Amino acid sequence: MHWLFLAIAITGEIIGTTALKASNGFTNLGSSVIAVIGYGVAFYFLALVLKTIPVGIAYAIWSGAGVAIIALIGLVAFGQKLDIAGIIGISLIVIGVIVLNVFSNTTAH
Repeated sequence: MHWLFLAIAITGEIIGTTALKASNGFTNLGSSVIAVIGYGVAFYFLALVLKTIPVGIAYAIWSGAGVAIIALIGLVAFGQKLDIAGIIGISLIVIGVIVLNVFSNTTAH
């Protein structure tokens, strides 16, 4: 169940961050409300996850997945480009999350 909660937390963070960009500095009320709700969902479910998964591992997965997906959303939805250093850096983050999940004994499988 903790992996489902982590997926919900990641989804909430992605929705919140995307809405935060769309809020234009909290000047767009609808996007601002969605951002606050998205982050509320993210933090609530992340708190549930922390009951079973160590904080360092859970946060690494939560933030790493969020960074990678938000970078893709930025590219597709907002036309934001990444240079080669950005692509390499985000790739390393994704590889790190995979290593944590596949090879680490500290995650609760």
